[in-house]
Amino acid sequence: MDYFSLLPEGCISEILSFTSPKDAATSSAISRGFKSAAESDVVWEKFLPSDYQHIISKSDSLLVSPSKKELYFSLCDSPILIDGGKLSFSLDKKTGKKCFMVAARELAITWGDTPQYWEWLPHPDSRFSEVAKLIWVSWLDIRGKIETRILSKKNKYAAYLVFKLANRFYGLETVNAYVRLVGCETKHEAEERASITSLSRREEPGKKRPKRRIDGWMEIEVGTFFNHIGEDGDVEARLMEIRHLGGKSGLVVQGMEFRPEEEEDEEEEEEEEDDDVAFWRHGRVVGQRTTNPFFPSSNPGVA
Repeated sequence: MDYFSLLPEGCISEILSFTSPKDAATSSAISRGFKSAAESDVVWEKFLPSDYQHIISKSDSLLVSPSKKELYFSLCDSPILIDGGKLSFSLDKKTGKKCFMVAARELAITWGDTPQYWEWLPHPDSRFSEVAKLIWVSWLDIRGKIETRILSKKNKYAAYLVFKLANRFYGLETVNAYVRLVGCETKHEAEERASITSLSRREEPGKKRPKRRIDGWMEIEVGTFFNHIGEDGDVEARLMEIRHLGGKSGLVVQGMEFRPEEEEDEEEEEEEEDDDVAFWRHGRVVGQRTTNPFFPSSNPGVA
Protein backbone atom coordinates (compact mmCIF):
# COMPACT_ATOMS: atom_id res chain seq x y z
CA MET A 1 0.00 0.00 0.00
CA ASP A 2 1.29 3.49 -0.90
CA TYR A 3 0.98 5.26 2.46
CA PHE A 4 2.36 8.50 1.05
CA SER A 5 -0.72 8.73 -1.17
CA LEU A 6 -2.79 9.12 1.98
CA LEU A 7 -0.91 12.25 3.02
CA PRO A 8 -2.15 15.71 2.01
CA GLU A 9 -0.23 17.15 -0.96
CA GLY A 10 0.93 20.09 1.14
CA CYS A 11 2.46 17.72 3.68
CA ILE A 12 4.37 15.82 0.96
CA SER A 13 5.61 19.12 -0.50
CA GLU A 14 6.87 20.21 2.90
CA ILE A 15 8.75 16.94 3.34
CA LEU A 16 10.32 17.15 -0.13
CA SER A 17 11.45 20.72 0.52
CA PHE A 18 13.90 19.34 3.10
CA THR A 19 15.55 17.05 0.55
CA SER A 20 17.54 18.25 -2.49
CA PRO A 21 16.69 19.46 -6.00
CA LYS A 22 17.89 16.14 -7.39
CA ASP A 23 15.74 14.13 -4.97
CA ALA A 24 12.65 16.25 -5.68
CA ALA A 25 13.09 16.04 -9.46
CA THR A 26 13.68 12.28 -9.51
CA SER A 27 10.79 11.57 -7.12
CA SER A 28 8.55 13.53 -9.46
CA ALA A 29 9.72 11.38 -12.35
CA ILE A 30 9.32 7.98 -10.70
CA SER A 31 6.16 8.40 -8.64
CA ARG A 32 2.86 9.63 -10.06
CA GLY A 33 1.62 10.35 -6.56
CA PHE A 34 4.59 12.61 -5.87
CA LYS A 35 4.46 14.53 -9.15
CA SER A 36 2.14 17.37 -8.19
CA ALA A 37 3.67 17.79 -4.73
CA ALA A 38 7.24 17.61 -6.04
CA GLU A 39 6.59 20.33 -8.61
CA SER A 40 4.95 22.78 -6.24
CA ASP A 41 6.35 26.25 -5.55
CA VAL A 42 6.60 25.33 -1.85
CA VAL A 43 9.35 22.82 -2.71
CA TRP A 44 11.33 24.81 -5.26
CA GLU A 45 11.18 28.10 -3.35
CA LYS A 46 13.26 26.35 -0.68
CA PHE A 47 15.88 25.31 -3.25
CA LEU A 48 16.34 28.85 -4.58
CA PRO A 49 18.81 31.11 -2.69
CA SER A 50 17.13 33.25 -0.04
CA ASP A 51 18.24 36.41 -1.86
CA TYR A 52 17.39 35.27 -5.40
CA GLN A 53 14.83 38.05 -5.92
CA HIS A 54 17.40 40.70 -5.03
CA ILE A 55 19.94 39.17 -7.41
CA ILE A 56 17.42 38.93 -10.25
CA SER A 57 16.42 42.56 -9.70
CA LYS A 58 19.99 43.57 -10.66
CA SER A 59 19.59 42.06 -14.12
CA ASP A 60 18.27 43.79 -17.22
CA SER A 61 16.95 40.44 -18.46
CA LEU A 62 13.21 39.88 -18.40
CA LEU A 63 12.58 36.59 -16.62
CA VAL A 64 9.30 34.84 -17.36
CA SER A 65 8.89 31.58 -15.46
CA PRO A 66 5.42 30.23 -14.65
CA SER A 67 6.68 28.30 -11.64
CA LYS A 68 9.53 28.30 -9.14
CA LYS A 69 10.69 24.98 -10.54
CA GLU A 70 11.03 26.40 -14.05
CA LEU A 71 12.82 29.43 -12.63
CA TYR A 72 15.24 27.12 -10.82
CA PHE A 73 16.17 25.13 -13.90
CA SER A 74 16.31 28.24 -16.04
CA LEU A 75 18.86 29.80 -13.69
CA CYS A 76 20.85 26.56 -13.83
CA ASP A 77 20.92 26.37 -17.62
CA SER A 78 20.85 30.04 -18.66
CA PRO A 79 23.06 32.38 -16.60
CA ILE A 80 21.82 35.96 -16.35
CA LEU A 81 23.95 39.10 -16.46
CA ILE A 82 23.83 41.36 -13.41
CA ASP A 83 25.49 44.60 -12.29
CA GLY A 84 25.51 46.05 -15.79
CA GLY A 85 27.10 42.98 -17.34
CA LYS A 86 30.04 42.84 -14.92
CA LEU A 87 28.94 39.49 -13.49
CA SER A 88 26.87 36.52 -14.56
CA PHE A 89 24.76 34.57 -12.08
CA SER A 90 23.55 30.99 -12.21
CA LEU A 91 22.76 28.07 -9.91
CA ASP A 92 24.53 24.78 -9.42
CA LYS A 93 21.95 22.29 -10.67
CA LYS A 94 22.49 19.59 -8.04
CA THR A 95 22.61 21.84 -4.99
CA GLY A 96 21.06 25.21 -5.86
CA LYS A 97 24.20 26.97 -4.60
CA LYS A 98 25.16 30.28 -6.21
CA CYS A 99 27.64 30.53 -9.08
CA PHE A 100 29.15 33.76 -10.37
CA MET A 101 31.45 34.55 -13.27
CA VAL A 102 33.43 37.80 -13.27
CA ALA A 103 33.68 39.23 -16.78
CA ALA A 104 37.13 39.58 -18.33
CA ARG A 105 36.77 43.39 -18.32
CA GLU A 106 36.45 43.30 -14.52
CA LEU A 107 39.61 41.23 -14.03
CA ALA A 108 42.95 42.81 -13.19
CA ILE A 109 45.03 41.89 -16.24
CA THR A 110 48.57 43.27 -16.34
CA TRP A 111 48.91 45.43 -19.48
CA GLY A 112 45.27 44.64 -20.26
CA ASP A 113 44.64 48.21 -21.41
CA THR A 114 47.68 48.28 -23.71
CA PRO A 115 46.48 47.54 -27.28
CA GLN A 116 49.82 46.13 -28.40
CA TYR A 117 49.55 43.41 -25.73
CA TRP A 118 45.82 42.68 -25.30
CA GLU A 119 42.86 43.10 -27.62
CA TRP A 120 39.25 43.54 -26.48
CA LEU A 121 36.62 42.24 -28.86
CA PRO A 122 33.17 40.58 -28.94
CA HIS A 123 32.97 36.80 -29.16
CA PRO A 124 29.90 34.92 -30.45
CA ASP A 125 30.19 32.24 -27.75
CA SER A 126 30.66 34.60 -24.79
CA ARG A 127 27.94 35.50 -22.33
CA PHE A 128 29.59 38.91 -21.94
CA SER A 129 29.84 41.76 -24.45
CA GLU A 130 33.60 41.36 -24.90
CA VAL A 131 36.53 39.06 -24.18
CA ALA A 132 40.26 39.70 -23.75
CA LYS A 133 42.58 38.24 -26.37
CA LEU A 134 46.30 38.03 -25.65
CA ILE A 135 48.41 39.31 -28.54
CA TRP A 136 51.82 39.01 -26.89
CA VAL A 137 53.33 39.47 -23.42
CA SER A 138 56.28 38.17 -21.48
CA TRP A 139 54.61 38.78 -18.09
CA LEU A 140 51.22 37.06 -17.68
CA ASP A 141 49.22 38.02 -14.60
CA ILE A 142 45.41 37.69 -14.30
CA ARG A 143 43.50 38.30 -11.08
CA GLY A 144 39.81 38.11 -10.26
CA LYS A 145 38.08 39.08 -7.02
CA ILE A 146 34.63 38.51 -5.57
CA GLU A 147 33.07 39.28 -2.21
CA THR A 148 32.49 36.22 -0.03
CA ARG A 149 29.27 37.75 1.32
CA ILE A 150 27.44 37.19 -1.97
CA LEU A 151 28.40 33.51 -2.20
CA SER A 152 26.49 30.60 -0.64
CA LYS A 153 27.50 30.19 2.98
CA LYS A 154 29.11 27.11 4.55
CA ASN A 155 30.19 25.85 1.18
CA LYS A 156 33.46 24.92 -0.50
CA TYR A 157 34.08 26.90 -3.67
CA ALA A 158 36.49 26.58 -6.55
CA ALA A 159 37.66 29.34 -8.90
CA TYR A 160 38.17 28.68 -12.60
CA LEU A 161 39.66 30.69 -15.43
CA VAL A 162 37.29 30.31 -18.40
CA PHE A 163 39.14 30.64 -21.69
CA LYS A 164 39.85 29.46 -25.20
CA LEU A 165 43.10 29.08 -27.10
CA ALA A 166 43.68 30.59 -30.50
CA ASN A 167 44.73 28.31 -33.35
CA ARG A 168 48.27 29.54 -32.85
CA PHE A 169 49.25 29.87 -29.19
CA TYR A 170 52.51 29.52 -27.33
CA GLY A 171 54.15 30.11 -23.98
CA LEU A 172 51.14 28.88 -21.98
CA GLU A 173 52.37 25.42 -21.05
CA THR A 174 53.33 26.33 -17.47
CA VAL A 175 51.57 28.83 -15.20
CA ASN A 176 51.15 29.23 -11.44
CA ALA A 177 47.78 29.58 -9.75
CA TYR A 178 46.34 30.21 -6.30
CA VAL A 179 43.26 31.42 -4.44
CA ARG A 180 43.53 33.46 -1.25
CA LEU A 181 41.28 35.27 1.20
CA VAL A 182 42.65 38.78 0.86
CA GLY A 183 42.30 39.66 4.53
CA CYS A 184 43.83 36.40 5.78
CA GLU A 185 46.87 35.81 3.58
CA THR A 186 49.44 38.01 1.85
CA LYS A 187 50.32 37.79 -1.84
CA HIS A 188 53.81 36.57 -0.95
CA GLU A 189 52.45 33.75 1.22
CA ALA A 190 50.03 32.68 -1.51
CA GLU A 191 52.71 32.79 -4.20
CA GLU A 192 54.88 30.44 -2.15
CA ARG A 193 52.21 27.71 -2.20
CA ALA A 194 50.92 28.35 -5.74
CA SER A 195 50.17 25.23 -7.77
CA ILE A 196 51.71 24.52 -11.16
CA THR A 197 49.24 24.15 -13.97
CA SER A 198 48.97 24.43 -17.73
CA LEU A 199 46.58 26.12 -20.12
CA SER A 200 47.47 23.57 -22.78
CA ARG A 201 45.60 20.25 -22.84
CA ARG A 202 48.82 18.39 -23.47
CA GLU A 203 49.35 15.92 -20.62
CA GLU A 204 52.36 16.74 -18.46
CA PRO A 205 53.31 15.07 -15.13
CA GLY A 206 52.58 17.14 -12.02
CA LYS A 207 50.45 19.75 -13.77
CA LYS A 208 46.73 20.36 -13.69
CA ARG A 209 45.18 20.35 -17.13
CA PRO A 210 42.18 22.32 -18.38
CA LYS A 211 38.82 20.67 -19.06
CA ARG A 212 36.35 21.37 -21.81
CA ARG A 213 33.02 22.79 -20.64
CA ILE A 214 29.61 22.00 -22.05
CA ASP A 215 29.41 25.54 -23.48
CA GLY A 216 32.48 24.95 -25.67
CA TRP A 217 34.92 26.98 -23.57
CA MET A 218 37.75 25.52 -21.50
CA GLU A 219 38.45 26.02 -17.82
CA ILE A 220 41.35 25.48 -15.47
CA GLU A 221 40.93 25.30 -11.70
CA VAL A 222 42.84 28.13 -10.05
CA GLY A 223 42.21 26.99 -6.48
CA THR A 224 39.62 26.32 -3.76
CA PHE A 225 38.43 27.93 -0.53
CA PHE A 226 35.74 27.48 2.09
CA ASN A 227 33.16 30.22 2.53
CA HIS A 228 32.02 30.08 6.14
CA ILE A 229 29.45 32.81 6.80
CA GLY A 230 30.53 35.30 4.16
CA GLU A 231 32.46 37.60 6.49
CA ASP A 232 35.97 37.04 5.11
CA GLY A 233 35.89 39.99 2.71
CA ASP A 234 37.26 39.53 -0.79
CA VAL A 235 38.60 36.30 -2.21
CA GLU A 236 41.18 36.59 -4.99
CA ALA A 237 41.94 34.03 -7.70
CA ARG A 238 45.22 34.58 -9.55
CA LEU A 239 46.88 32.91 -12.51
CA MET A 240 50.37 34.06 -13.46
CA GLU A 241 53.64 33.33 -15.21
CA ILE A 242 56.09 36.03 -14.14
CA ARG A 243 59.32 34.10 -13.64
CA HIS A 244 60.14 32.74 -17.09
CA LEU A 245 59.81 35.77 -19.32
CA GLY A 246 59.46 34.09 -22.67
CA GLY A 247 56.77 35.25 -25.09
CA LYS A 248 53.15 34.22 -24.55
CA SER A 249 50.29 34.52 -27.03
CA GLY A 250 46.91 33.12 -28.09
CA LEU A 251 44.90 33.17 -24.83
CA VAL A 252 41.25 34.30 -25.05
CA VAL A 253 39.71 35.07 -21.64
CA GLN A 254 35.95 35.13 -21.01
CA GLY A 255 36.10 35.48 -17.24
CA MET A 256 36.80 33.97 -13.82
CA GLU A 257 34.09 31.71 -12.42
CA PHE A 258 33.43 31.01 -8.74
CA ARG A 259 31.18 28.00 -8.15
CA PRO A 260 30.73 25.16 -5.63
CA GLU A 261 33.48 22.58 -5.92
CA GLU A 262 32.38 19.40 -7.59
CA GLU A 263 32.80 16.38 -5.32
CA GLU A 264 33.79 13.13 -6.97
CA ASP A 265 33.16 9.82 -5.24
CA GLU A 266 34.16 6.88 -7.42
CA GLU A 267 32.36 4.32 -5.22
CA GLU A 268 29.03 6.14 -5.46
CA GLU A 269 29.46 7.26 -9.06
CA GLU A 270 28.07 4.07 -10.66
CA GLU A 271 25.16 3.82 -8.22
CA GLU A 272 24.07 7.41 -8.90
CA GLU A 273 24.59 7.37 -12.66
CA ASP A 274 20.99 6.49 -13.57
CA ASP A 275 19.56 9.11 -11.18
CA ASP A 276 21.92 11.74 -12.54
CA VAL A 277 20.87 11.04 -16.12
CA ALA A 278 17.21 11.36 -15.16
CA PHE A 279 17.87 14.61 -13.29
CA TRP A 280 19.77 16.26 -16.15
CA ARG A 281 17.16 15.14 -18.68
CA HIS A 282 14.48 16.55 -16.41
CA GLY A 283 16.27 19.90 -16.39
CA ARG A 284 16.42 19.95 -20.19
CA VAL A 285 12.68 19.24 -20.43
CA VAL A 286 11.91 22.14 -18.10
CA GLY A 287 14.29 24.35 -20.06
CA GLN A 288 12.49 23.54 -23.30
CA ARG A 289 9.24 24.78 -21.78
CA THR A 290 10.73 28.18 -20.91
CA THR A 291 9.31 30.63 -23.44
CA ASN A 292 11.58 33.60 -22.82
CA PRO A 293 15.39 33.37 -23.19
CA PHE A 294 17.28 35.50 -20.70
CA PHE A 295 19.72 36.95 -23.24
CA PRO A 296 20.60 36.11 -26.84
CA SER A 297 23.79 34.04 -26.59
CA SER A 298 23.15 32.36 -23.26
CA ASN A 299 25.76 29.64 -22.82
CA PRO A 300 25.90 27.92 -19.43
CA GLY A 301 29.06 26.43 -18.13
CA VAL A 302 29.46 23.33 -16.03
CA ALA A 303 26.92 24.45 -13.55
